[in-house]
Amino acid sequence: MARHLITSAIPYINGIKHLGNLIGSQLPADLFARYQRARGHEVMFLCATDEHGTPAELAAAKAGKPVDEYCREMHAIQLELSNGFRLSFDHFGRSSSPQNHRLTQYFAGRLAEAGLIEEVSEKQVYSNADGRFLPDRYIEGTCPNCGYDKARGDQCENCTIQLNPTDLINPRSAISGSSDLEVRETKHLHLRQSAMKDKLDQWIDEKINQSTFSKLHEGSDSDESRKLLTDPRTMPWPVLTTSIAKKWLHDGDGLQDRGITRDLDWGIPVKKGDQDWPGMEDKVFYVWFDAPIEYIACGGEWAEAHGKTDADWERWWRTDKGADDVRYTQFMGKDNVPFHTLSFPATIMGSGEPWKLVDYIKSFNYLNYDGGQFSTSQGRGVFMDQALAILPADYWRWWLLSHAPENSDSEFTWENFQASVNKDLADVLGNFVSRVTKFCRSKFGEEVPAGGDYGPQEQALIDDLTRRIRAYQAHMDAIEIRKAAGELRAIWVAGNEYLQSAEPWAKFKTDPDAAAAVVRLSLNLIRLYAVLSQPFIPDAAATLMTAMNTDDNSWPDDVEQALSALPAGHGFAVPDVLFRKITDEEREDWQTRFSGTRDG
Repeated sequence: MARHLITSAIPYINGIKHLGNLIGSQLPADLFARYQRARGHEVMFLCATDEHGTPAELAAAKAGKPVDEYCREMHAIQLELSNGFRLSFDHFGRSSSPQNHRLTQYFAGRLAEAGLIEEVSEKQVYSNADGRFLPDRYIEGTCPNCGYDKARGDQCENCTIQLNPTDLINPRSAISGSSDLEVRETKHLHLRQSAMKDKLDQWIDEKINQSTFSKLHEGSDSDESRKLLTDPRTMPWPVLTTSIAKKWLHDGDGLQDRGITRDLDWGIPVKKGDQDWPGMEDKVFYVWFDAPIEYIACGGEWAEAHGKTDADWERWWRTDKGADDVRYTQFMGKDNVPFHTLSFPATIMGSGEPWKLVDYIKSFNYLNYDGGQFSTSQGRGVFMDQALAILPADYWRWWLLSHAPENSDSEFTWENFQASVNKDLADVLGNFVSRVTKFCRSKFGEEVPAGGDYGPQEQALIDDLTRRIRAYQAHMDAIEIRKAAGELRAIWVAGNEYLQSAEPWAKFKTDPDAAAAVVRLSLNLIRLYAVLSQPFIPDAAATLMTAMNTDDNSWPDDVEQALSALPAGHGFAVPDVLFRKITDEEREDWQTRFSGTRDG
């Protein structure tokens, strides 16, 4: 049994997330966590809300609430929506937790002792209208790289380039909208990332060489090859991940030191461990510094919430406490890659302590929306609460995962969504379940029928499913999500093709026993489909398991054995319609209602 530590990028607290956010980290992480649990492995799946910094302050001000109250309420809402989408977190924490306060200050102290934090006198933007220094995200303007007119002072949302506020064209305050800005001098702490450049470069090179080594084994069917290609500790990293990391390391002037403090009221006070930091009394840590540390702190929150000890969470996070055999996989959108390949590893390495470093980073491109872009700040696209108000979670989970933007940006369109739901879920999986259970009830009653033997046709199906399930497992192990979805759909199709070819309704007229054998195999296929499909569509899978009157969710290592799990005489029930079709009228209505803005 392997041990899998899984984290997904923690979402900002400022509002309800859209479907692009969901598929960019949390949903594929949940798919992987569910799959690893189904295979019998031990899983720790952690996420949290990112509650500090500008987004929280601005959103709270807009809502007319104190920031701590706003964050508390929004955490509850995001947790409720996560549950609605069946995200199976072991713990969904908060970056404002006492655990994260202590751990962030502890890391800062360790980095200071290592000489990796420097006090820098720097120039920052001051708003005369607002009477305060403006953190990067409080400043908006035109991006000098792509011309996007709502770029933030730290990064352009459109082209993802890292920025400084002074880079923006026509900058303005995001609080008041005032352009009465001036540059003043202030003191802040910087993490000396440049001093870690060679160590980080070597670490990334190991991942690239690891990828090259693994490719030598592609095409090999040996146990050693499969182990290399399916263990996060040796799996080849996605090109998207390594290319972004290398670009930040080497383009331009290379990896730059980065400020880790800000002039804000809301955040983690700047301290060296439990000691004050002279000159930094009125400052807080910059959100990019404390947010990744929350991954670790979240383990401590989990332990406290479940009556566990420090040893219970440290065995996941410290290699001197048992985490040396942990397989740690992170899921995130491409805009988060620089922080997780460089800045956060620099924090962990720089501490000089045996914290667990990530083994594999699964990064994603962007999911666009119906000819435009999803955007939380602009309120553009379908948001998680709106999606669940329209259709149950499984409809969305299937479409998003089967269209995951792994190798390039992908686009949500209502036409494609309708076609995928109607064809894959209703016509293929749902139709198979309905035909088999209703036919059996009408001819044999509501129990698995006895009689008849399996012949060459059944053996051919078993052989085909054995190959396909092995391919499905390989794609899931390698976190090739779209390929895995395609293979799962092919497994569903194989059952339909078998049923259509075997024609139990015709056999029943002349040879009821032969028809019984076909139905018996088909009912067992339904249980098999539930087990295989559970990571993608957990509610439908649970419905099928209940209908088949079984809690046997064992993974089909032996397909022939799996297809005899429900013996003759085993009772079952005909489930309600598993997936309904989306009508053209509904599609047109939704397309109009959600034409691009949250308020539209």
